[in-house]
Amino acid sequence: MAESFGVDPARYDRARPRYPEEMVAAIVAASPGNAFLDVGCGTGIEGRQFQAAGATVLGVEPDARMAEFARAGFAVEVAKFEDWDAAGRTFDALVSGQAWHWVDPVAGAEKAARVLRPGGRFAAFWHIFQPPVEISRALSDALGRAMPDSPFSGGYLKNPSLAGYQPLLDKAADGLRASGAFGAIEQWRYEWAQRYRRDEWLDLLATQGSLTLANPGQRDQVLAEVGAVIDALGGHLTANYSTAAVTAVRG
Repeated sequence: MAESFGVDPARYDRARPRYPEEMVAAIVAASPGNAFLDVGCGTGIEGRQFQAAGATVLGVEPDARMAEFARAGFAVEVAKFEDWDAAGRTFDALVSGQAWHWVDPVAGAEKAARVLRPGGRFAAFWHIFQPPVEISRALSDALGRAMPDSPFSGGYLKNPSLAGYQPLLDKAADGLRASGAFGAIEQWRYEWAQRYRRDEWLDLLATQGSLTLANPGQRDQVLAEVGAVIDALGGHLTANYSTAAVTAVRG
């Protein structure tokens, strides 16, 4: 699945939500300098935000298709973070948006400690989104009909919540703790909402892991069923988001 998100980089970059500017500013302010490493930078969404906030960004991205797209904004090197050669370079901050769960938590934390300068800031963050329950139910039911063997069918996505994501956040924190190289580990949380038109929401759904591995017929069936429910709700919806960050300072 990790290698499926680059199937349509332009759609991914267009549809995926940006990160709260408050969080971006907080990470920049809490870092000792402006040299940032963006691990799993994807199409460059968060990297461009940090760059706009005054950082100089280098991306590391295993998917060459997404890396090529991101290079329109900043330099990107193609590699898995665990295999990436830093060539002696060090950074003031390591950030990772929607990607650190693809990195081995212990090996990744140990490597993060090696590439961060003393006092450097580690920050990995994720979006947890909650659309109206009717939309979540429609997606789960449509996946069950179109892709009955998918792990995402049968209620898996009906009620995403911060509590449901807590094990993922804890795993990242445990990796930092196991490295022995970081100080106190904090979790920062930002609440916000975004309004979507029907086509905007379907565009976003098409970039989710539940559909990037689907064949075109399965994907179109799911999007048509969810789209019909959005139409019945007036053609738009509001999704509530929690953006959660796991962050710590290298000792």
